[in-house]
Amino acid sequence: MQCRQEIDKVFKSGFIGIIGRPNVGKSTLFNAIIGEKISIIADKPQTTRNKITGIKNFPDAQLIFLDTPGIHKAKTPLNRAMVQTAREALTDADILLMLTEADSSIHPQDTFLIETLAQVNIPVFLVINKIDLIEKNLLLPIIDKFRALYNYREIIPVSALKGNGINDLLQTIKNYLPEGPQYFTGDAFTDATERFLAAEFIREQIMLQTSQEIPYVTAVEIDTFREDEEKNLIRISATINVEKESQKAIVIGKKGAMLKKIGTQSRLQMENLFGSRVFLELFVRVKKDWTSNDKMLRELGLLKN
Repeated sequence: MQCRQEIDKVFKSGFIGIIGRPNVGKSTLFNAIIGEKISIIADKPQTTRNKITGIKNFPDAQLIFLDTPGIHKAKTPLNRAMVQTAREALTDADILLMLTEADSSIHPQDTFLIETLAQVNIPVFLVINKIDLIEKNLLLPIIDKFRALYNYREIIPVSALKGNGINDLLQTIKNYLPEGPQYFTGDAFTDATERFLAAEFIREQIMLQTSQEIPYVTAVEIDTFREDEEKNLIRISATINVEKESQKAIVIGKKGAMLKKIGTQSRLQMENLFGSRVFLELFVRVKKDWTSNDKMLRELGLLKN
């Protein structure tokens, strides 16, 4: 009888793309779902540049989430590369979550994204984020406005920051997923390498600690990543690329103060996730006009073809 019950159990799995305009809270939702900080967060548009995979495991299901850059009308080669990465989620996913925020008016970039969804043949959920910031009686009119523009399979209000509605969202996703294999081991929460995550944590601190154009003209390369298991220590050497000497001076700061601050905060984030002590060395290099050079974008892994 027990064997029969085990045979009858259905395991579900699938890929869920999180899409939305820049700075709408996609990475905050992604991290809240996974329960680990994998995707970096800053109050600046276009924080996420790469597609990042996060894995949510259940006894009967494995949900694989794809955090993507914001879809927008891109003008520069770097931004076009980011949008290309985001659009891949439209074809790679079994379900799409279109994230917007609770606001009385529909943002023009949301309208642009809805037009993009006209080509999509998979279920699309509208996830309305930041519901903790509005009065409850304002939520239904927002839902009605979006429902008039697109035939969403589900509309789910959440607060990614406070965790409200996350369990309802996960259960609804599970209901829609097909039967499928376990793609990753049951204890995995991402397929991103530690090298990639280290570079992202450094870039996050650049975004948080600097201002003006600096966050948008920096790219981080991990030069060396060596683990010493006996000492429970990871030695990391990384280079921060900028476009101009003036930007290099800002990242380094007076007597190296800014670079030291970026390094210290990055190291603390790494130690928290990796569960190991980290020795981090940072260098700054000028790569002139790298954001508009396809060859350099490929070298930095931001452009695929």
